Amino acid sequence: MRTMYKVRPLHSAELPPGHLPTCMYRLPNLHRAPGTAAPQEEVDPSLQALESRQEEILKRLYELKSAVDGLSKMIQTPDADFDVTNIIQTDEFSPLTANGADLDLMLGKDYGALKDVVINANPSQPPLSLLVLHSLLCERYKILSAVHTHSSVKSVPENLLKCFGEQTKKQPRHEYQLGFTLIWKDVPKPQMKFSIQTMCPIEGEGNIARFLFSLFGPKYNAVTSTLIDSWVDTAIFQLQEGSSKERGAVLRSMNAALGKSSWLVGNELSVADVVAWCALRRTGTANTAPANVQKWMKSCENLAPFSSVMKLLK
Repeated sequence: MRTMYKVRPLHSAELPPGHLPTCMYRLPNLHRAPGTAAPQEEVDPSLQALESRQEEILKRLYELKSAVDGLSKMIQTPDADFDVTNIIQTDEFSPLTANGADLDLMLGKDYGALKDVVINANPSQPPLSLLVLHSLLCERYKILSAVHTHSSVKSVPENLLKCFGEQTKKQPRHEYQLGFTLIWKDVPKPQMKFSIQTMCPIEGEGNIARFLFSLFGPKYNAVTSTLIDSWVDTAIFQLQEGSSKERGAVLRSMNAALGKSSWLVGNELSVADVVAWCALRRTGTANTAPANVQKWMKSCENLAPFSSVMKLLK
């Protein structure tokens, strides 16, 4: 094959020694013979001290950061044993002293018909808390009260048949704000219906008590409502239906709570006080209760709705 064109070489095969460049700066030799150790360089003592000081500072900063992170978690998620009663707002609405509660707003408007609350209860275990709440409601609203006996019950004590007292002045039905009917019936637990045609019954004395107390109007904040519900459940399931050991634990808790305030939750009577007082009276443990609990019970009994129920226990 013939060459199309030739290119002149750019360098000669051999360069004369004088044409070799000299080094601008020297670098340490990275290559060493196998088996030879690297030369040890001397470390400046001041530099070593500076490094040690930096490590100590970083260690202290890390410890401080861990402490701050721990404190921030405690603030954002308080411990479960934290006493939430200390953060109850003192400017809450008081259901028993507030005025202007509107039953139409709370229960719905029904033109031409009286709102009726119908409760079935067993006379062998009268729901004392519901009787106290009935008396409290009578202080707020015009209530048409009635007591009946179901055919499943053979006999009812006279004091239970007159537990709502005597209504001497009968007025036309439409002049009342609320109908409250108690039927003594052979049922395992109290049952309540508000709307007879459409409403499923509410069962349990504690649940009915919550409903009746809500008719006073203003609501509590979330913390207070939770505490009240907790005390109601404790009074029903541990104080009233629990063992002697459970009752003792509840009485100690009540004594501690009543050492901080006049009532179980905050500075006003609530449904928790009503249910707990009735549970103590029903179980007969009032006389052996601690000092704060006995003082609280006397405060309850100084109120007319509680004293009227006391007559039923005699």
